[in-house]
Amino acid sequence: MTADIHAEHADEPAVDPGSTIGIIGGGQLGRMLAMAAGRLGHPVIVLEPSDPCPAAQVANSHIVAAYDDPNALAELVDRCDVVTYEFENVPAPSAALIEERHRDGGPPLRPSARALEVSQDRLVEKQFLQRIGLSVAPFRAVDSQQDVVDAVEALGGRAILKTRRFGYDGKGQVRVDGAAPANAFEQLGSAPSIAEGFVDFDLEISVIVGRSLRGDIRTFAPAHNEHINGILSRSTVPAPVSEIVLDAARAAGRQLARELEYVGVLGLEMFVMSDGELVANEFAPRVHNSGHWTELACSVDQFEQHIRAITGESLGATGGRACVMDNLIGDDVDRVPALLEEGSWRVHLYGKEEVRPGRKMGHATKLL
Repeated sequence: MTADIHAEHADEPAVDPGSTIGIIGGGQLGRMLAMAAGRLGHPVIVLEPSDPCPAAQVANSHIVAAYDDPNALAELVDRCDVVTYEFENVPAPSAALIEERHRDGGPPLRPSARALEVSQDRLVEKQFLQRIGLSVAPFRAVDSQQDVVDAVEALGGRAILKTRRFGYDGKGQVRVDGAAPANAFEQLGSAPSIAEGFVDFDLEISVIVGRSLRGDIRTFAPAHNEHINGILSRSTVPAPVSEIVLDAARAAGRQLARELEYVGVLGLEMFVMSDGELVANEFAPRVHNSGHWTELACSVDQFEQHIRAITGESLGATGGRACVMDNLIGDDVDRVPALLEEGSWRVHLYGKEEVRPGRKMGHATKLL
């Protein structure tokens, strides 16, 4: 465990046992955070416009309102002792409002608005990762169709175009292999975007990192991630790479958490090149899909680790057992009876009413 104490958080007290936690976002990550908080005796209030939602099924209270509703945010702040979030697209003004209230004696926002600011814009994120010493794929800013043409040419004729904001699970992306389509920028909604050069990597891994209020850092075992149509399909632990690569991945995650002065759990995705070099892809300032395996394989999973961190408690041990985690996407949920019949899979369904293609309905984990 690494200690790294910053003045920003060193004098902030832990919240009292039984204190109320506010979660912005009511999806499956909010659901699992609420479950972990409940085990530690913390009531949870969820702010989420959708009703019903997965997190509300296990939370103590549900504020049904938009994420940028000032009255709802004020209610959340007034009723909670600490506020966190389950997704990275929390409106910047909402985060700023909570932090402003904290300066006037309200609850803190953990992780901070700074982490959101960096992660919400892919260009800012790439520049930040470069600045702290992590390798990234070559990239160019794109603000017009001509920028697309110039960027694709500069990147060797192969690139992935991505909107700078709001894309996830393969959304907001256009792959280019050869001449850029005449309507490529239009396909991105004519939104500010980024062109990333292709990286010929062997596999993708991710590391889940927890950093406490006092600056202690612990990392979970890096996982090997496999995707289908841009959506994570399977994570396997341990990743089939050398200990040198695993150590480098953990070090990169620690570096990121330190530089952000982060409090909570984050996920950092990286490409492993043929020579073992790591290329950072992106990070998420929240608990991460590729860390769901910790729910079965670790004594303290990523969700409890996050709750421990944001409430000022000590971090838990991160050792775990070998396992595989499958996302149940869309009609994959039909596998559940067979998984239960097999007997060794831990199944977690998210309580979503409608099955749609590409929608994460749950996950299943099995020890190896």
